[in-house]
Amino acid sequence: MKIRLVVTGKTELAYIREGRDDYASRIRKYIPFEITEIAGLKSTSGRPPGEWKKRESELIMKHISPGDYMVLLDEHGKELGSREFSGFLNQRFAQGLKTLVFLIGGPYGFDEALIRRADFRLSLSRMTFPHQLVRLIFLEQLYRAMTILKNEPYHHD
Repeated sequence: MKIRLVVTGKTELAYIREGRDDYASRIRKYIPFEITEIAGLKSTSGRPPGEWKKRESELIMKHISPGDYMVLLDEHGKELGSREFSGFLNQRFAQGLKTLVFLIGGPYGFDEALIRRADFRLSLSRMTFPHQLVRLIFLEQLYRAMTILKNEPYHHD
């Protein structure tokens, strides 16, 4: 199995790019992993949120294959602790999936069509974070989950 992280917009902040690259490198020691950045829409001004989400959804779906197991990182999703998240990953591994895709959307969330297509919705927190920072937080949790699965001494209960 391979894991992909699909995000809308470029990772603009240097410290986020540096952290992203560091955690992506660490994750690749455990599993094939890639990050896909989809060019974001240029401006939210003048567009109703529904139109924005629909257009962004269309761009995202171009990067999703029919057999992909798709997880939306969504504030309305299920919250999992780090050990629970590692268990979630372990269950996906056991299913024999080809590709597990995690999606981070834009500022307005996901279009209803994308929500219906999703296999799972995951919330990192009930708090709101900037989309750039969510990338780094998620990558750290993915790395942490991999170390838990390998019984390595990174995570402490």
